[in-house]
Amino acid sequence: MLQYHDFTHRQPLKLENGEFLPEVTLAYSTYGKLNDDKSNVIWVCHAFTGNANPSDWWNGLIGENRHFNPEQYFVVCMNVPGSHYGSTNPLSVNPETGQPYFHTFPMLTIRDVVNCLEILRQHLEIDKIHTLMGGSLGGQQAVEWAVSNPGLHERLILFSTNAVHSPWGIAFNESQRMAIENDPSWQNNDAKAGMEGMKVARSIALLSYRNYQTYNRTQSRDEGQIDFFRANTYQNYQGEKIQRRFNAFSYWVLSKMFDSHDVGRERGGIEKALAGVKAKTLVIGITSDMLFPPQEQALIASCIPDAQYVEIDSDYGHDGFLIEFEEMTQAITSWEKQNA
Repeated sequence: MLQYHDFTHRQPLKLENGEFLPEVTLAYSTYGKLNDDKSNVIWVCHAFTGNANPSDWWNGLIGENRHFNPEQYFVVCMNVPGSHYGSTNPLSVNPETGQPYFHTFPMLTIRDVVNCLEILRQHLEIDKIHTLMGGSLGGQQAVEWAVSNPGLHERLILFSTNAVHSPWGIAFNESQRMAIENDPSWQNNDAKAGMEGMKVARSIALLSYRNYQTYNRTQSRDEGQIDFFRANTYQNYQGEKIQRRFNAFSYWVLSKMFDSHDVGRERGGIEKALAGVKAKTLVIGITSDMLFPPQEQALIASCIPDAQYVEIDSDYGHDGFLIEFEEMTQAITSWEKQNA
């Protein structure tokens, strides 16, 4: 049975930029039962606006009758701090002021998130993780955790992610933040601040998540049409959809978190950092991913000892790691047989 939990770390959390959170609440889910020797843990790291229920957004991989079946495994997923779904975030009350953080919420890096993953792991008394997996922002967390604690994970599966966030990816994120900044309400200390700007930001993001071919196929125009195109409706719909489930403050914080990612920082570079990973590693790329191009996943695989790289041919772009479940399952199954 899927269960939701939260744990509050009552001590100050020092962040990579030198700031502190007075305390941090970590929302997380567990799915399945931990076996007696605690050897069946599957730890999942979620993507940008994802939540702590991977059987929701990765239901083709995780769940009953899926590859990672909770009848066999104990699946754990933590909502990253800064996110909208239960962990400490900009709408949370700062215990030092008695008021929501709003614009005073500190910057969080991927390494800060991994520190929180470690705090939660120790709280759960888990000493070994059978498989660590994540895609996109979740993959950034996973590879950072594998680098910082190389003896913890037996297996590592990375989807559509990178070792350092690219100038291309940072530019997309900055354009989204510019959209939020230009919403007149953004300066307000209010939970609804910046929501119209976030709608535009999500529209920008969708262009990077998909690609030219995807839009041609799914948002094609009718012959003779001069206005009110499917693509118009789709962009507005996606913006309205994120407005119903997220907040602009968290969107801002997590976009900055994306940009911070660099496993080579203060470790002598990417190659040296990844060379220390001890987990058996599978890296999966999507041929049409324009946000995290396949060469970024190939680079990770080339630097981690004995890692395997698999590329899935898909027109869905970056979102392919949330869609191409059959191909991903086949790749994982084949790799696991080789590493049995």
